Amino acid sequence: MPAVPSSRSTPFTPPAQLSATQLALLAGLNLAVLAWSRLGAFDAATWWMEVAPVLLVWPLLLATQRRFPLTPLLLGLIFVHALILIAGGHYSYARVPLGDWLREMLALGRNPYDGLGHLAQGFIPAIAARELLLRKTGLQPGGWLFTVVTACCLAISAIYELIEWGAAVALGQGADEFLGAQGDPWDTQKDMALAWLGAMLAQLLLARAHDRALERLAQN
Repeated sequence: MPAVPSSRSTPFTPPAQLSATQLALLAGLNLAVLAWSRLGAFDAATWWMEVAPVLLVWPLLLATQRRFPLTPLLLGLIFVHALILIAGGHYSYARVPLGDWLREMLALGRNPYDGLGHLAQGFIPAIAARELLLRKTGLQPGGWLFTVVTACCLAISAIYELIEWGAAVALGQGADEFLGAQGDPWDTQKDMALAWLGAMLAQLLLARAHDRALERLAQN
């Protein structure tokens, strides 16, 4: 009688880490979309400010691939986050078509794409902070790690809001598209709350998968 496959077996096991070629391909795809987004961008200054993290992070990841490779899970999340930032830079957050579609479908008072961006601002950095803390400090999975990761993401969100404030002071109304407040006086507080929510959701939803990815990376 043929053996019955174990219910625990999986048809696909993610790689322990991406090769240099695979990472370069992932970066190349992001940068190709980035180049497209510059063509016909709604506002050139807004585009530069919104996509600056993409221009900074990918060169850093490529330069540190050999010394400190990241898990494929984290790299995939970074790829997605870059796409979110690129779309916001091309259209400006208040004008992204996906947000307009959601606004009409849900009868919202504003384009909600900015909220997606700030949710991602907590979600993706949470896994990045978790990976760095688990690999470079004595923290272990548990309450303290959850708290420190969440605090790191709130700090990132606060710094970003300070940058937006600085841009508003320096550029005046020229920074309106970068701010993306859409007339909401509580926009800053809502943005930080969404980043906080994203940080917690990432840890609740992905902690086990991330732990397995880190284990495979350590054994590679």
